[in-house]
Amino acid sequence: MEKERKLKVGVTCGDPAGIGPETIYRLCLDSRMLQEAVLIFYCPMEALNQVKKRFQLEEVAFNLIQQASQAQFGKANVISPKTPPQVDLGNPTKETATVAYWALESTAEDLKKGHLNAVVTAPLSKANVMMVDHDFVGHTEYYQKRFKEEGALMVLCSDRLRVALATNHIALSNLPEALTKDVILNGLRNLDAALRKDFNIVKPRIAVLGLNPHAGESGNIGKEELEIISPAISAAKNAGILAFGPYSADGFFGSGQCYQFDAVLAMYHDQGLTGFKAIAQDEGVNYTAGLTVVRTSPGHGTAFDLATKGVAKEAGIRNAIYFAVDVFKNREEHRLRTQNPLPITAGTKEVQ
Repeated sequence: MEKERKLKVGVTCGDPAGIGPETIYRLCLDSRMLQEAVLIFYCPMEALNQVKKRFQLEEVAFNLIQQASQAQFGKANVISPKTPPQVDLGNPTKETATVAYWALESTAEDLKKGHLNAVVTAPLSKANVMMVDHDFVGHTEYYQKRFKEEGALMVLCSDRLRVALATNHIALSNLPEALTKDVILNGLRNLDAALRKDFNIVKPRIAVLGLNPHAGESGNIGKEELEIISPAISAAKNAGILAFGPYSADGFFGSGQCYQFDAVLAMYHDQGLTGFKAIAQDEGVNYTAGLTVVRTSPGHGTAFDLATKGVAKEAGIRNAIYFAVDVFKNREEHRLRTQNPLPITAGTKEVQ
């Protein structure tokens, strides 16, 4: 029997002045994690050593390598930048931004070359990275631009909840212009495709949130629901997508209504993330749907204020690794299933 191929997952350090290096170190204290895939951490070795010494953690036998092809299964493989950075935990600088961007660029290049099957990105500071790349907006936009793809969609996931965003990192003042019928319809199309391909859900049910308080109150508090959102939902239904709404966002999460659907499409960043993070806390996963590559990230941020305290939890990055492996395997299953579908013989009903 052919030996099962081990997936290679690259993990960035994020901004090393944040909790990224600590979460990586604590993750590697559990040797069982090294059995999930070939893990390669793109992180300054100096930052990991600093975390160990400062918080008096147990020894981890890191395997320092120069390139992804040298990584070994069952070991905590580390690719470190050639120039050791000066890292003061809790204090982001242009130097730490350079490291965060180096890790991002390195994993993207290894993904492009086929040296990695998936990437997990630890949190970074967008404002800090903009000192290195003035056009940087966020991970989702970076990967969409880097791989020249359309249809990238930010989706927040936990065990029971998936929340996607119709618009990402834009100012609320720009939202009325950015939120169009086509934007919402494309979001529904991409989300529906991702649920089928990445989660093996045959007929996904998607809830769509309104934009205004109480979903516009039949046009009394804004016309967007009537003129933009509802027409997009109707067009999606005509295309065979099971989309429902628009629902008022204020009680949608607290009432548990969100659990009646396979995913939720929120209209803007804070509308979706506020409800999601209140439920998932720090154990949620940020995942970019609609890309040919698999990219996930912990749902928490850099937490610079916690970086010196030694209290960071590794649950977020652990879940992001599990999630990346699951998505990659689901995509492979979907590819094989759609390439070689079982024939439907006469008199046999297709399973719904």
